[in-house]
Amino acid sequence: MIRLDSITLTFPDGDGRVTAVDDVSLTAQPGTVTGITGPSGSGKSSLLAVAATLIHPDSGRVLIDDVDATALSAGEATALRRETIGIVFQQSNLIPSLTAREQLGVMNELGGRGSRGRRRAVAARADELLDAVGLADQRAKRPHQLSGGQRQRVNIARALMNDPSVLLVDEPTSALDQERGASIIDLILRLTDELNTSTLLVTHDLVHLPRMHGVVNLVDGAVVEDVLAA
Repeated sequence: MIRLDSITLTFPDGDGRVTAVDDVSLTAQPGTVTGITGPSGSGKSSLLAVAATLIHPDSGRVLIDDVDATALSAGEATALRRETIGIVFQQSNLIPSLTAREQLGVMNELGGRGSRGRRRAVAARADELLDAVGLADQRAKRPHQLSGGQRQRVNIARALMNDPSVLLVDEPTSALDQERGASIIDLILRLTDELNTSTLLVTHDLVHLPRMHGVVNLVDGAVVEDVLAA
């Protein structure tokens, strides 16, 4: 579970400060996808960065599996992020020289001590996830050999390598056409259910919102609507 309690985030702006997130609260339970939407500049990505422990809020709490991430040191927050949170960035940011399978395996090399001894298990996990996202037959291909939708699927699989309890997804369909975008939303909904993750998904595409378990609408950093999807 992830719960954001009264999150406020400001940034310096000349002699004063500008409010990016204004007293926002929301909760995503395991096995559910909560959509975060709103116009450009409404604070969606800033809120997701706070949820990911990448930015510390001015006030409020981020509770991840009952751990208050805002009370952790920088090192503790990094460990929590590595062990508990999966992040799907808007751009796939795949490494050009690595195959799809290697994109997932490289996460093990960033995981600290003992990575060498885990390589066989990591390779098996990578194959399992590539199969789950429909890319079992593409695992030896490099990014330039994959379509935009396939690269995004690798991006999602990579975010799931640490078996996270929380999945944070930023505009996964922004660079895709409607058909490929819908298939990515299908995939996120299915994996959230199968893996029982608590998923927050930032999107500008209103057509997908009715499929979410909940929706939070931000305008100027504040919640103006919080409606359960049908």
